[in-house]
Amino acid sequence: MSEPGGAVSLEELRHLVEQGEVDTVLLAITDMQGRLQGKRCHAPYFLEEVVPNAAEGCNYLLAVDVEMNTVGGYAMSSWDRGYGDFVMRPDMDTMRLIPWQPGTALVLADLEWADGSPVVASPRQILRRQVDRLAERGWTGLAGTELEFIVFRDTYEEAWGKAYRGLTPANLYNVDYSMLGTARIEPLLRRIRNQMAGAGLKPESAKGECNLGQHEIAFKYSDILTTSDGHVIYKTGAKEIAAQEGMSLTFMAKFDEREGNSCHIHVSLRDAEGDPVFTTGEDGAPDGVFGQFMAGMLATLREMTLFLAPNINSYKRYAEGSFAPTAVAWGHDNRTCSLRVIGHGPSLRVENRIPGGDVNPYLAIAALVAGGLHGVEKGLTLEPEFVGNAYAAPDLPKVPSTLAEAAALFEHSEIARFALGDDVVDHYSNMARIELAAFESSVTDWERFRGFERL
Repeated sequence: MSEPGGAVSLEELRHLVEQGEVDTVLLAITDMQGRLQGKRCHAPYFLEEVVPNAAEGCNYLLAVDVEMNTVGGYAMSSWDRGYGDFVMRPDMDTMRLIPWQPGTALVLADLEWADGSPVVASPRQILRRQVDRLAERGWTGLAGTELEFIVFRDTYEEAWGKAYRGLTPANLYNVDYSMLGTARIEPLLRRIRNQMAGAGLKPESAKGECNLGQHEIAFKYSDILTTSDGHVIYKTGAKEIAAQEGMSLTFMAKFDEREGNSCHIHVSLRDAEGDPVFTTGEDGAPDGVFGQFMAGMLATLREMTLFLAPNINSYKRYAEGSFAPTAVAWGHDNRTCSLRVIGHGPSLRVENRIPGGDVNPYLAIAALVAGGLHGVEKGLTLEPEFVGNAYAAPDLPKVPSTLAEAAALFEHSEIARFALGDDVVDHYSNMARIELAAFESSVTDWERFRGFERL
């Protein structure tokens, strides 16, 4: 039978299929936008054909916009290249039961070309490259992601029909840390927590946040690949469970003018013996590898921001006094800085506060590791910590304020090209250009309200 927590081996899956307990296997990849895409396989077909031979999917899955429109500018996939297939090879270590879908298991796939070579622009492959770079030094990266969302009492179909105006948030006042306010939505949050545990994730806690209907469910940290896998499964599963409950939730970085949805990412390193690599000096400041790693993250933060804030809407979060950072700085337990050092001993870590709820975790964590390794390889020295209100410090470097600015920094970054590869930088720079062109050609409600009569 299955192991506690939802994980299943191949032999356990065969038994569950023979007993009629599993009839569907979801074969999924993560696309550029951080979404699960793939096929629902009849379980016997999955065992007989996909396990020994893998499966195929159209390579346009890494060359479309969020609306699934085919767009130009991608070297790996286009009309000129015929929009062929790539191979979806299941990573059986990710096989798990999905409690919110009856009789269903899920496995994540890595993408390959027909000759067996990796699809380097695949988000999971991008992170694997950084995992390998850490392994060359005998290190393992650990990460945890804190993903916020806003819940509405409207269904997704109702929200669409209302053009996302006049929706009813699940809470009508600020319920940050409120036990009374969060109890109003506990049936949904409890189901998400318990069914994520049933899918092999390790939920820790849930709490209310500042915006109306805003909540966060935290999960235990793990190695960086496992954390990213769990993140995308949770994000999709939470939406599916909300829909089943007649509700909806959004991970948009900035839904309205109130507080946005963040996704703080906590990072640390372990050596081959499992001991912490990060240490501090007598003054409490990061030293040794930790200091160099932090210095590299700071030095590359602006040019790596595209992987931390990938959408037009991402940049609406960065506002003074919003708990979203505007300055590139680090501090001890200082929530006004982009990088916040917290924890003691084995729990010592750095929290990056730039990403929003719309982030692709594979890309974001890959960017943080790449930046940190740059600092280690160059032996960079960490600047003194910032003390005080970083929002009010005019001399500090600023987080890019638009997608256009971030994309230009990323595209021309020699560090990004060295750490990630030219193919990856060119691919995701094109993604940003496509998004910018789509936005700039759109006429918004803001323009109509300001200009219809009064201009």
